Parts: sequence; C-alpha cells; structure tokens
Amino acid sequence: MSKKYFAKLKLLLFLLTLFLLPIKNFGQCAGLDSKTSICDIPNPASQSINLFALLDGNPTAGGTWTDDDFSQGLDRATGILNAQLIRESGFYRFTYTVSGVTGCVDNSATITVAIGGYAGISGPTGAACTDATAYDLFHVFNGAFLSPQSNGKWYNNTINSPVNGSIIDPKDLGVGTYQFTYSIPAIGDCAGPVSSIVSVTVYRAPEAGNPSNLLLCDSDDLSIYSNLDLNDQLSGEDPNGQWTDNENTGEITSRNDHFVDVQKIYETHGEGIYTFTYTVSNTPHPICKIDFATVRIRIEKRIDLTGATLVVSSDICEPDILRATYSAKLTSGAKIIPNGQYNVTYKISGPSSETRTELLTINNGSVTFSLPSIFFQKVGQYKIEIKEFNAFKTEGVCVTIINNLSDDLTIHPIPKLDSAKIKIDPVCQNKSALVQITGASSLPNGRYSINYKVTGANNTNAQVASITVVNGAASFIIPSTLTAKDGSSLVVITNITNTLVGCTNTANVSGNMVVNPLPNSIDIKIEIKDYCLNEPVPVSISGLGTLKNITILYTISGSNLAPTQIITLAVSSGKASFVIPQNLLANTGATRVTITKVTNNETTCDIVPTGLFDDFLINTIPIAPATSPQIFCKSDGATVANLVPNGTQYKWYDSVTATTPLSATTVLVSGNYYVKETALSGGCVSPANRSVVTINDIPAPVLKPKGQEFCGINNPTIADLSNNTNASASIVWYDAQDNGNQLTNATLLQDNTIYYGFDFSTTTNCFSNDVLIAKVSLTNCSTTEYADFFIPDGFSPNGDGTNDTYAIPDIDFLYPDYTLEIYNRYGNLMFKGNKNKPDWDGKNSDSKIIDGVAPNGVYFYVVHFNKDNRPPLQGRLYLNR
Repeated sequence: MSKKYFAKLKLLLFLLTLFLLPIKNFGQCAGLDSKTSICDIPNPASQSINLFALLDGNPTAGGTWTDDDFSQGLDRATGILNAQLIRESGFYRFTYTVSGVTGCVDNSATITVAIGGYAGISGPTGAACTDATAYDLFHVFNGAFLSPQSNGKWYNNTINSPVNGSIIDPKDLGVGTYQFTYSIPAIGDCAGPVSSIVSVTVYRAPEAGNPSNLLLCDSDDLSIYSNLDLNDQLSGEDPNGQWTDNENTGEITSRNDHFVDVQKIYETHGEGIYTFTYTVSNTPHPICKIDFATVRIRIEKRIDLTGATLVVSSDICEPDILRATYSAKLTSGAKIIPNGQYNVTYKISGPSSETRTELLTINNGSVTFSLPSIFFQKVGQYKIEIKEFNAFKTEGVCVTIINNLSDDLTIHPIPKLDSAKIKIDPVCQNKSALVQITGASSLPNGRYSINYKVTGANNTNAQVASITVVNGAASFIIPSTLTAKDGSSLVVITNITNTLVGCTNTANVSGNMVVNPLPNSIDIKIEIKDYCLNEPVPVSISGLGTLKNITILYTISGSNLAPTQIITLAVSSGKASFVIPQNLLANTGATRVTITKVTNNETTCDIVPTGLFDDFLINTIPIAPATSPQIFCKSDGATVANLVPNGTQYKWYDSVTATTPLSATTVLVSGNYYVKETALSGGCVSPANRSVVTINDIPAPVLKPKGQEFCGINNPTIADLSNNTNASASIVWYDAQDNGNQLTNATLLQDNTIYYGFDFSTTTNCFSNDVLIAKVSLTNCSTTEYADFFIPDGFSPNGDGTNDTYAIPDIDFLYPDYTLEIYNRYGNLMFKGNKNKPDWDGKNSDSKIIDGVAPNGVYFYVVHFNKDNRPPLQGRLYLNR
C-alpha cells in the first residue's frame, strides 16, 4: 500500500479518538467543538453545508475558517462546505477562530466532518482495444452524474484479482468482457462500504503484422526478386489488407495485388528506397485504430574502386616536420566514382597510428583531402590506407571494392654516420679497394651519396661515391687509380646525402687502407718428372720465398691439352706441390705444364709470370700378363713364389685395386690373385690379370674312441691303428708331423709313442693338411685274459749279451703300475723296479746297505700288481754269473 494510504489511515484513527474523548470547551467566543456526518454525497444539499450553524455553544460571528486537512471543499470566506468537492471519503477538521473580541483571547473551535463514501454511477459497458496498453476504469462511469470519490479500490470480478490503481492493460487482458467492482469503505456512522460495478469489453485490434525490410545491392542477383510476394515480408498480419505503392513504382496495380518486380524497379528507377504499406482497417470496431505495416526495399549501388589510386604528398626531411603539411588525392580507377558525398575511413600506420573517418565530396571522379600533420611528428615510414568507402546516406548494404588502396609517406631522418665504422681490407697495388661501412644504426635503408678523401701513401680529395645502406651496413669502391703506391693511407668520409630526398649532413668517419706490394716472380721454378699413363703426376714449385699460401693458374699443352686450371697450395720453406688430375693426362708422350698466374692468398696480390713451364713424359703402360687357373695342395704349403708367371718384373696382389704386392713367402689360399708386369723401361706397371688359385684339402682322419689303446702282448701294428680310423684304406702314418718317416702297415706299435696320420686323396693327389695325432698305449689288456704269465726263475748277468738282466716279460702291458722288489737271503733290498725301470742288472744299486755286484745265489722277489686288488706275488730266482 502507498504511504498516502497509511497517512489517511492514521488520520482516521485520530478522528475516531476525538469522537470518543469528551469534548472540552476551549473558547466560548468561537463556540464549542462539534462533529457531524455527511453521508448522502450526491444530494444537492451536500453542496452547501453551513459549518457555522453546526458549531455548538454561542459562537461569535465574524471569525475566520481554516481547512485543517486540506479538503478543498471549504469556502473559507463564508464557512460554506461543498462535500461534493471533496474527492476522498474520510474525516476532515475545520477550525473557526475569533479574535479581537473583548473578553476573548484568540479562542477557536473545531468541527469534525465525516464525509461518507460515494462510488459513483456506472455507465454503459466500456470499450477498449488490444492495441492499447492502458485503459482508465473511471472512464466507464456515467458522466451525467457526480464522479465517484478517488480513494476506493478496484477489483477484477472476472479473473478474481485486485487491480493496481484504476488502469488496466487491455492488451494483457486479451479479447473479452470483464466486470470490475469499485469499493469505498464505510466512514463514521455512514452506511458502508459503498461500491459500483462496471464492465469493459476488450476488442481485438487490427494487425498489419511485423514487416521485414529487404536490403539489396545492385551486384546481387535481383532476378530472384522479380516476383516478390510482399506478404512474405510480413509476419502475424491479418488477411485481406491492402498494399499501397508509396513511391509510385507502378508495381501495385489493384487492391488485391501484393507482388512486385524488384529487378524491374531497379532497372526503371535505379538505386533508392522503395516502400510499400500494408493497411488493415478497424472495421467492425472503430474504437481500434487502423494498423499499418511498411515494407522497405533499399537498393544500393556498389562502388568499385578497382584501379583507383591514392597519392600522398609528399616525403620530407626531418627538419621540415614542424612546418610540413600533407594531403592525399583519391582518383577513380576504370569505374568512375559518382559525384557526391562519401564517408571515407582511412588508417594511418607507422611510427604513430590513427584511424579517421571524414565526409568527402567526390567531384569528377577524384577528391583531395588534407591529412592532419599532428599524426606525422616522428621520423619513419607511414602507410595511409583507405579502409572503408561508403556513400553518405547508405545503409552499408553493398561492400565497396577497395583492393589495397594505399600510399606511403616517409619522413626521412638527417643521415648520420656518427656511430658508423669503416673497414678496408688490404688491397694490392693498382687494385680497387672495397670500403665496408658498419654500425650505421641510425641510418635508414636506402641510397646515399658520400664525399671522401684519402691521405697518406696515396692522396686525393673530394671523391664521390654512391652507397646502398641495408640494416646499417653499406660499401663502396675506391678505384685502382688511388692505390698506385703500397703502404698505409687514411680514408675519411666527410659528407653524406640521401639521394632520394636530398637530406644531407656532414660526417667524420675514417679507416686505414693498407696497399700490399705485388709478389716477386724472378726465382719461381717448376719441376715435373716422367710418369706412366694414368699415374698421379706431382708438380713441384720452388723459389716462392716467404709466401705462405698461394693460388696458381696453369695450362697443359703437348700430347695432352687442358684449359686454365686453378689450384690453391700451401707453401713451406719456399716450396709447394700438387698433383695434376689424371683426367687431364689421357695421352702418352711429351707434355708441358705452364704456370700463367700466381696469387698470394694472404694479400690476394697476383703476378703473371713469363716462361714458367716444365716438360715431362707420359710413358706407356704394358699390357696385363697372361695367366691361368692354378691348383695346389694345402699340405704343400704353396706360396706366391709358386705362382706363374714369376720373375722380377712380375708382382702378385690379393685384389685388383691393391697397390702393395704380396711377398714371395705369402702362403696361398683359394681365391683370386692378380699379377701385374712392370716395364723394364720407364717402370710403368701393367693392368692386373686374374688367376684363380685353388687350394685342395681333405679332412684329417678321425680316430675311433680309444682307437689308440692296445694290449702289447698282441704285438699291434700300424695296420691295427689304421683300422681304428674312418680312413683305414687311405691313411698314411709318419713318425713325425713334419719331415717324418713314413711307416709301413707292418710296423709294430710302441707304447707311449705318438704317430701322425694323414689322409690321402687319389682324386686330387693331396694329403690332408691337418693331421691325426695318436699317442698309442699298449696297456689296454684284460687281466682275466692273461691271468697266467711267465716269471723267469733266474738270469746270468755275465755280459755275454744273453739273459744279462732280470725282467718279467709283458708285465707292463698287464699291470702298468706294477713294482718289482728283489731281496737277498738276508732280507736286504737289492733292486726296486717298475714299468720305467723294468730290468735288474744284478747289482745292488737300490740297496742302502750293500754295495757292489750281487754274488751268485738265491734271491727273492715280490711283485706288487697295483691293479684289480690282486695281492702281491712272492717267489725266488737264481743268479748265476
């Protein structure tokens, strides 16, 4: 609720309190306070209520009235109250004051009047339209009667909802009839509350729809709009409306016509704005307004600046910045820009950046406009580019074809060489010198003219040269006429000018120039020996003095011809050498090499000697020697000396490209060998010829497991050993691996003896290179097979060569670890033997007690078998000398 409502409520409560409290008499002269109610507001009598007559007591006439609550119904001069002028029901106070009466001291009296509620008289049903957003319900009251008071409340009976104020939204309510109650609460002792009921009918407003405008460019395909239905450009419209051609294009020909030919409009009338209005009438409810919707068709002409030019004037030098002015001229290309006003947006980029739009007037296809100099206050290159170009009254339907329409403006700095340095590499006498300028960081890229002078060994003034500066670097040439004398000179740049715009400045940049003397050619000599065809031909040069590194030019003539050749050589102790490429010496015979130029690479100074040449021979190479395949046995150990051909003029190699010959003792293997012949005259070597060498070999024989073990009692032979191999029919045995004696099959085998077996191939007539080595053992005997064996019972050591020693035959085969002990009858040990010491010669050499020759007599032996746990065997023997 509003603040005003709460204020009235508080006043009402206050007045009610006044009615309940006892009335006091505050001034007898003005009468007594009183109260009254006026309930029948429409009654004509309520228009003239004499308040003076309503005062209690005996009021004195001639006093003054005040409208304490601003009811606006009191005539303060007469004290007459018109209740119908009070617009809100409620309690109102009116005070009567009398002053200047003897015996009264400013007495006053207040009368309180209760104004009853009046809700008015409803009129006919009100009417509203949905095209309105506000309708005042007070408009529905009958104007022939008193208007209702304004402090009532409205209520929408149709939708059971209070109304905020008296304004309703017909558009929001929608089509229909709505009933509203206007109610005013009861006041004082007046009956109440009072109310009135009104009705409002909301009618649907005509709808012309929402238009969709058509924006076209003349470059568009307008043929697709040759039968444009204007109805398609509306949405939400009522049917049966009528279209009006506002521009009189002639496209709307009847009341029901709604098709237009946009292409024809353009062809007939050109670019422009064409509007067509759709009108929907308010019939049958005139209270609603006629509705209109206008479709707008805008056809613009595209501007083509292809080939147009923008020329900015003009480049300046740095000192002219403060006083320079600038302008740009835009000129049409192949398609003339129509006269008129255009919004032109151009962008300035470079040391400063700005984008501006100006309204320019094109006249006769061009316009010149000024460029604010405030944007060109720094040295550098600026680019001025047209970014947008639109007719003044355009909607931007067409995009202007611009195609990089720009020009550059350069503010050139004063050329400065303050931080620059110049470098001059040493030159030779009468050669031009290259002067290199670096570090000119403040010098923009471009072409410049410089003045320089030379002092020292060479002297000149006021020389002029052109330079091109790129990234602070440039160069120029001092002509050879200024380097006639060797020694040091000073080169000084005194002035520099930008040749493009003429900006100039003084300079003081200097550098030393060293002019080197030419080398001395008097002592130079060349020497070349005779060589064979296709051999490297070295050239020796001497007499080069103190030179360290040179480049020479030389020619070849005679049997071989070659144009000028170039080669760089290191010089040591006045000498240098090089090898002539073999492709330049393809022919045999006398040939000459002539040196035509010598350059000192340290100084680049060169000389052209005369008569500096040498003659030499290119000798013929022999043909390749004849040879054929050659076969050897590996066991023969054939060497290079066995190859054919042989002799001092022939050399053998292991590959066709090898340069080191094989020694005569090199053992041959299967493969290719190459022979070359060296000519006796000139020493030239022939090409190589191949000989295929085959080295035949067969594997060594293989011995069967334990094939070298026999029993000596059986007297095994070489044949038995052969039978224990895989090559029994072809093996050959020797008593030594190298240079041994061949053994026959009948040769008896010896215990612990090594035999060497070679296999022999009848196909290749070769022995195997590898050998079977067999160490024979004759102790592989079975003790059961030879359980009984002969032990002699005596011997006669008399030196007659018969039975001179005592031994047990074949015991070492059966019992290889046996020992034999012989004692005398006193138990003294006379001899101790074994396999390695089998015979006793009848001496007491093993006795530690008795020395000398054992006498005849009986002796005792003990045999320790040391095998198969056989116990020792004892016996006796007789010694008889």
